[in-house]
Parts: sequence; C-alpha cells; structure tokens
Amino acid sequence: MLGKLQAIEDKFLDLESKISDPSIIANQTEWQKLTRTHAKLSEIVEVFREYKQVRHHIDDAKEMQAATNDHEMLEMIKAELEELQPQVEPLEHKLKILLLPKDPNDDKNIIVEIRGGAGGDEAALFAGVLFRMYTRFAEDRGWKVEMLDSNPTGLGGFKEVVFMIKGFGAYSVFKYESGVHRVQRVPETESSGRIHTSTVTVAVLPEAEEVDVYINPNDLRIDTYCASGAGGQHVNKTESAVRITHIPTGVVVQCQDEKSQLQNREKCMVMLRAKLLELAEEEQRKNTAQDRKSQVGTGDRSERIRTYNYPQGRVTDHRIGLTLHKLEAVVNGDLQELIDALITVDQSERLQQMQ
Repeated sequence: MLGKLQAIEDKFLDLESKISDPSIIANQTEWQKLTRTHAKLSEIVEVFREYKQVRHHIDDAKEMQAATNDHEMLEMIKAELEELQPQVEPLEHKLKILLLPKDPNDDKNIIVEIRGGAGGDEAALFAGVLFRMYTRFAEDRGWKVEMLDSNPTGLGGFKEVVFMIKGFGAYSVFKYESGVHRVQRVPETESSGRIHTSTVTVAVLPEAEEVDVYINPNDLRIDTYCASGAGGQHVNKTESAVRITHIPTGVVVQCQDEKSQLQNREKCMVMLRAKLLELAEEEQRKNTAQDRKSQVGTGDRSERIRTYNYPQGRVTDHRIGLTLHKLEAVVNGDLQELIDALITVDQSERLQQMQ
C-alpha cells in the first residue's frame, strides 16, 4: 500500500510542476485536464503526508526512548507516543478507502427519474414529495436542477418527473437513491383515517457525453407532437414536444417542458445517451459475470430500499437497517445522514471484497 501511495504522491508533484508551466497554461484544454487530475489526487496525498508525519514522529520518539535513561524524558516520550499511536490506525483505514477503485461515473451530473408506482393518486403525490426532497438537497449543495420532462396531476403530484442535477460529484451522492421508495401515511383524500401504503420508483442515471455513447442517427425515430399541461400559449398549438425512439434497443425518451422543439430535442438526446450508457454498463456487468458491486450501490430499480412512515415519523433504509426518527427533516431535503451511512457501509463492503 505504501508503494502505491508514494507513486500517487510522485504523480501529484509532477502534476504540480506541469500546471505551473507557462507552456501548458497556454494550452487551456490540457491545463484544465491536468488541474482536474491534480485536484482528484489532493485528498489522498494530504492524508498520506499526515500519515507519514505521524509515523516519522513515532519513529523519532522510539529512537529517543531507546537512547535515554532520564526518567522525566521517558515520561514525556511515553505521553507523546500515547498521543501519536492511536492516530495510525484511523489514517491507515482512511487511506485504504481512498485507494478503493472509484466509480468512473462518480463525478458526473445525473438524470433522476421519479415515477409513481402502486397507490394511484397517493403515489403521484409522494413522487412530488421526493422531487421536492431531492431538489432542496441539491440546491442546498449549490447544485443546479433542470427539469427535463414531467407529467403532473391535478392534486399537485407527478405520475412521472424527469430532471437533471448538475454538480461535480452528483452521481457519487445520489446513486444510492435508485430503487423503490415506500410511503405509509393517511392520504389527504382518505376520510376514514386509514393508513395507505404506496410506492414510488426512483432511477438515477449518470449523464453520458457524446464520447461515452455513439448514437447512429439512422437508428432514431423522432416524433413531434403538441405539448400538454401548463406552459403558456404554445401548449396544444405548436408541435414543440419531442419523442425519440432508439430502434435497436426500444428505448423511448420524450420532453415537452421547453417551448422550442430544438431545446426539447436536445434534452431528449441527453436522456437517451444516459439510458444507453446504463444499458451498456449493465450488459458489461453481466458479461464479466460480476456479482453486485455491493449490496448498497446496486441501483436495482425493483429493490425496495426505503420506507417513509408518517404516523411514526420515521425513515428506514432497508439495505443497511438504519432508522431515523426525523421524517419531516428528511423529506425537506436533510438527506446527508442517510447518504453518509450508505457510503460508509458501501465502502466497508468493498474493502472486505478486496481482502
């Protein structure tokens, strides 16, 4: 492990030299590429340097301990060692986690699809709750939310809603949200006060660049139609809505949220690339006969991952057996504790798989 860490620090120092080279600065594309790589390595190098410093102080203290008989000095050295030695194991653990293979999609923007499942109007209403939960969480982090497509209901929910979250590292945070979310509560339309159980499906896809997925234009069927719902005078009058079908795979995407047909088409292509990338990665996992990446980070849409129980004010994540009695805070965007716990378990499982 130490050899690998030293090689990373050497690369970091080499990058540091290059990004201050005027000839490289003049080539902004190359400079930005090197700067991003330098930034990605900075955390692990910082922890490695701290680790080396602690080990260096321990070695120095032990040398002094072996070289002196002075009682007062030995007591000082003993106190120093008692302070330094407990720092080694946590730093080693942190370095092991930082050395774990990184998901190549982690830094990407994401496309989130939320669809009402079992429960009719109540499921659609809860789809709206999850949409607001995710957008508030994203906006609190300074990330931008952009609507791609939606099918709202008259009660204020969504049969389905598709949106993009733009922010560095968005996928690394949101990828654990894919799956079936279950809500237990008394619907506003329920006069007898009975608790209903409804479900909503969430899918989180990393944004795919054109270089990630090649799409042959001849493989596309593009249909235009009049948009429906709220949106101004263009609705139901101009064919601004776009539906694109990828014929080889049968994947269909549509967008009607923009007034311009061109803008809707561009958003459709963003969604299509993300879906085709997801299909390609799923096929790759099957071909390499891999088991799930981990129990936490599967992204399996059919898996029930979380229950939101309103009468008890609790949220339970079934994958890690965590229950938080802070439902109102969670649905208002306070997801950090849940996500931190999911990341910790995911990292622990991947560490075990590497041993």
